Amino acid sequence: MSLPATMKIVGVVPGVVLICLGTVGKVLAQASIIINNIGGLIVFLIIIEDVLSGSTSSGVHHAGILEGWFGEHWWTSRAVVVLVLTAVVLVPFLCFKRIDSLRFTSAISFALAVVCLAVVIGITIYKFIMGSIEAPKYFPTITNLSSFWELFTAVPVVIFAYLCHYNVHPIANELADSPSMPTVVKTSVALCAIVYVMTGLFGFFLFGDSTLSDLLSNFDTDLGIPYNSLFNDIVRISYAGHIMLVFPIIFFPLRLNVDGLLFPSAAPLSSDNLRFGLVTVGLIAIILLGAIFIPSIWVAFEFTGATVGALLAFIFPACITLKDPHGIATKKDKILSVFMIIVAVFSTVAAIYSDAYSLLTA
Repeated sequence: MSLPATMKIVGVVPGVVLICLGTVGKVLAQASIIINNIGGLIVFLIIIEDVLSGSTSSGVHHAGILEGWFGEHWWTSRAVVVLVLTAVVLVPFLCFKRIDSLRFTSAISFALAVVCLAVVIGITIYKFIMGSIEAPKYFPTITNLSSFWELFTAVPVVIFAYLCHYNVHPIANELADSPSMPTVVKTSVALCAIVYVMTGLFGFFLFGDSTLSDLLSNFDTDLGIPYNSLFNDIVRISYAGHIMLVFPIIFFPLRLNVDGLLFPSAAPLSSDNLRFGLVTVGLIAIILLGAIFIPSIWVAFEFTGATVGALLAFIFPACITLKDPHGIATKKDKILSVFMIIVAVFSTVAAIYSDAYSLLTA
């Protein structure tokens, strides 16, 4: 009967791993969540930098919103913009000690993502009717061994996108009606899957082979539609706002797991203001440094998703099923678990090899 209390302290993912795989497994799970969430939050800040201050890809500069409105100044630079936004917009949200306090910002963030998606779909349909969209590439082009291995670099990005279960227990712990949690999870995953798939499809249909690693950087050119600048800004601003409001939701479990790893025997983090402040400030500093010095979201996506992402999404759940301390897993479950581990290891090694090769030969 003490197992629920274990999860209350360490969270659902580390809790399950601790019960099934022991202390080493728990520490590894906590470390994986920390690395995954730090990588994700760095990606969020890089996207905000791309949107507001612009980005450079393959020698081509894509102007940001602030550059387009006010021109290029020191105060529109990536580092200054992300520092100011973090201090003014993000830090107040990061001071909340309950994830329930972020319920309204979460709803607004989803609404902003839907606005962005609706505009992208509308632009794509308009250009399709006008006959100005080329037929998309329905299957990958494999010309040599290098292009084959490059296919696996997309796997970590997809894994990264669907890693959200580290927030399940904090949310369930604060729900007044705990039995409603399965409905909450199913609804959330379904809505996210729809938005992800539609964004990927229509974004690629719209830009084809010109699609950049950060899709929002594509919205700085003439799309050949009426009110082009207005729609470009709506897409970029709505998604940047979405990311700003999602940031504290991802930060919440990150802070809990860092505290649990560093101070496993201490009182709850919410009851110690000094420790809460120090952990928060330290994590913000690390994330800011990463966002300023990592040049592309693709780099952060690939290495984070290919390492800890594969552990959290595939390997840990499969290992728990294989160990099966309560004898509830079927033979089919165990076969699928072995398959999950093989696929995760193979795709991870392939993705890391491809990433490292690309960086070394660039």
